[in-house]
Amino acid sequence: MQYPIYTEVTSCRDCYKCVRACPTKSIQIKDGHAMVIKDRCTFCGKCVHVCPNNAKKIRDDVSRVKLALSSGKTAICSIAPSFSSEFRGQEEKLLYALKLLGFTYVSETAIGAHLVSQAIDKYIDSHDGKCSWIGTACPSVVELVKKYYPESVDRLAPIPSPLQVHSAYLRKLYGQDIIIVFIGPCVAKKHEADSNPGYPDFALTFTELKRWLSSADIDLDTLEVKEKVEFVPSKAGMSSLYPIEGGQINTSRHWSKDPIHPRAVALSGMDQVLSALGDRHEPTAFLELLGCDGGCVNGPGTDRDYSIAFRKKASSDYTVKRLSNDNLFKGDDEFASLILEKGYGIIGAGQPGKEDSFHKTYSEDDIKRALVDLGKLSKADELNCGGCGYSTCREMAVAYLDGMAEIEMCVTKMRKEAQSKVDVLLRTIPMGVVIVDSDLKIADCNIQFLDLFGDMEEGFIDQSMLSLVRGLPVERFVPFADKFRDQFFLSHPGSYRMHFKDKFIRVTFFLVEKKRLLGAMFDDITNPTIKRETVVKKAEDVIQKSLETVQQIASLLGENAAETEIMLNSLIEAFSVHSSSDQDKDFTLEDDRDLT
Repeated sequence: MQYPIYTEVTSCRDCYKCVRACPTKSIQIKDGHAMVIKDRCTFCGKCVHVCPNNAKKIRDDVSRVKLALSSGKTAICSIAPSFSSEFRGQEEKLLYALKLLGFTYVSETAIGAHLVSQAIDKYIDSHDGKCSWIGTACPSVVELVKKYYPESVDRLAPIPSPLQVHSAYLRKLYGQDIIIVFIGPCVAKKHEADSNPGYPDFALTFTELKRWLSSADIDLDTLEVKEKVEFVPSKAGMSSLYPIEGGQINTSRHWSKDPIHPRAVALSGMDQVLSALGDRHEPTAFLELLGCDGGCVNGPGTDRDYSIAFRKKASSDYTVKRLSNDNLFKGDDEFASLILEKGYGIIGAGQPGKEDSFHKTYSEDDIKRALVDLGKLSKADELNCGGCGYSTCREMAVAYLDGMAEIEMCVTKMRKEAQSKVDVLLRTIPMGVVIVDSDLKIADCNIQFLDLFGDMEEGFIDQSMLSLVRGLPVERFVPFADKFRDQFFLSHPGSYRMHFKDKFIRVTFFLVEKKRLLGAMFDDITNPTIKRETVVKKAEDVIQKSLETVQQIASLLGENAAETEIMLNSLIEAFSVHSSSDQDKDFTLEDDRDLT
């Protein structure tokens, strides 16, 4: 089965935005592609939303659900309480639409949330009002504790998530031979379904549901409700506030009495969650931790066009509106006691345990060697720019040792290497080279360029002069600056020959960066050394062509002789330096293609 979050490799290349956003850095860069590592992932879904190319995908399970519904079994939709913020004002239409899609019943996941709160209240009753558990309502937080804070695993509440409890309760009411499909804002619920089949059987996001409705030609805006659909076994009450930060605390019989909640703390968003789990002080309060900022109403499987504030208000309004209803779920004392007694046993699973086998410890020497590989030869080189996606260079070095990162991710190292290669090329190439920006100012050049156009005494020019030249207008050196501007707008810049003072120079333009940087290479074709190289090259061409025609000499002798004559004429042209009084006075440019 495909992983709940995966990468469309063809759309992913040399972008570390997902690494930067991932709170646990569980993304491996390999050959420039960002791959989610299952054993490290907490299923928060942040990488999906920040990916600029939509390369990060959430697995689509609609086809699997359709196949299950076609079996004819009783199918129950466990819909997340955040549906009221996603389908504002269309709640009744949505229930009817779910019936049209093939569901037998629709039940609220908030029923399971009510039972969880009821079980926790029972525990508090028997423990002098104290409970310092970490809530398990958010599966992403549970994964975070298991994989990154194993020392806190024992603090996880010995109670399954609201969805898992709801699934167990539905099986108690309607039997084991049913299909349970969760629909909500969460990607991590897919992992719950994969890890504990039947609790639920499948998990869809609201985004998947909307695509399914569209493919079935069901438009909620125009849908006419022909049958009123009620929740089973009944509507949820205050527990429908669970998807909002603090919702679980407000549902508790104990904590809801005190507006300050001194014995329970609610936090949302991975930054706050990480801070709370990293706190080494003695825990004294229950922690309601939700991985998404603001709570489940802002989950990765939701419509992002509305603010968290808008979503919270929509969810709260829906809850307040229904509290006057008499037919609200009152809880199940017997089942709540069973939850406390069996814990995860009610879903046939064990209490969450540590899953931190991927953690490795490296010596300081190992890290220093990795830093050297990354071009960090001293502390001053550790800029901690974050360009790689990691907060510090040391974090990047550890990720590199783990095989999660590549050297090419270090922006400063690659920039230095690129600049070094350019510098070496400019220093060693025998021709003059200049690179200008769109303002026709010199971005870089070499000494050979200054030798040709610098108008300085021989021996006066050295490498130190290059830094002084950068930023100066190119027109201060060459008399044809306007030609540079013309080349910026050509897809294939041209090659020309010019007569400058007592030299004939071939200038070849090339684009470094479209509409931003343009380069020009100047080849002094009056230089005897260059002429000799030209002669050798032409001669080699003649010899090679002659060898190729040995076996076909009878039929190709005339053609070979003709080509030899053309090459010789070309050599004569290369040695012919034409000049006139007009050319000595003016800088003239000719298209190089007309000269041969």
